[in-house]
Amino acid sequence: MADFLGIADLGRDGLRLVLDLAEQFRADRSHRSDLAGKTIGLFFEKPSTRTRVSSEVAAVELGAHPVVLGQNEVGLGTRESVADVARVLDRYLDLLAFRVFDHAGLVEIADHSSAPVVNLLSDLEHPCQALADLLTIEQTLPIDGSLVTYVGDGNNVCHSLMVGVAMLGGRVHVVGPAGYEPKAQYLEMAKLLAKSTHGAVHVGTDLSLVDGADVVYTDVWASMGQEADADARAEVFAPYQVDGDLFARAGADAIFLHDLPAHRGEEVTDAVMDHERSRVFDQAENRLHVFKALLVHLLG
Repeated sequence: MADFLGIADLGRDGLRLVLDLAEQFRADRSHRSDLAGKTIGLFFEKPSTRTRVSSEVAAVELGAHPVVLGQNEVGLGTRESVADVARVLDRYLDLLAFRVFDHAGLVEIADHSSAPVVNLLSDLEHPCQALADLLTIEQTLPIDGSLVTYVGDGNNVCHSLMVGVAMLGGRVHVVGPAGYEPKAQYLEMAKLLAKSTHGAVHVGTDLSLVDGADVVYTDVWASMGQEADADARAEVFAPYQVDGDLFARAGADAIFLHDLPAHRGEEVTDAVMDHERSRVFDQAENRLHVFKALLVHLLG
């Protein structure tokens, strides 16, 4: 059984299967027994709202039993080595899902576990969020050939979104201040995938990259763990706030996305968050449906 540490781990066919299954789960919320008898471990090294609730509810609605653990209980890498924690949990659980600060620790867990390991968020990727993003876009328009413009910090959310859209043949623009671009390894990966799907990836600082976009996406300017840099980042990113004027530069039917939590008045204004074409709460709901689909794909 495969791990899901990054969005590309599914492959294009696997990604398509998960999204199609997620749409079925979205249409029918009835409880099922697909994973009856399975036990799902959910570990949170950092606080969570959507990830915690969606993953726990997803397990329950599929008939599985979720076991939720926090850093105070496990002491990952402090009270006990990462490898030893992985070896122990592997003996108890059918799937291990971790929300961590350090992606390298996630890789180490996967190296010492025979059960599938799922990335609930790391400093490099947020692949479960990307699944929800892609499903939300496809509820409005096909990704193949569409333009998705991400405005802001080239962070973990940006990495997974960029790669996922490229996998499905979409065009991706990433626009933000110089020095805050996506990491080179993810940019190269997305560009390589885009070549095989007839998509495209472009990164720059000019807000004209928003013009004509089908989807406008933004995220917080300072992610969890970057609070000390929040004031400095706010000054640098201020020209990239998604307000009504910037959103108006996108296509006439463009939708707005944000992975939440949003800092209203910083990276996005109330007018855009609450716009009739904002899909942020559909996006949040879809975290549940895609996680159910992912669990079934990995364990069913």
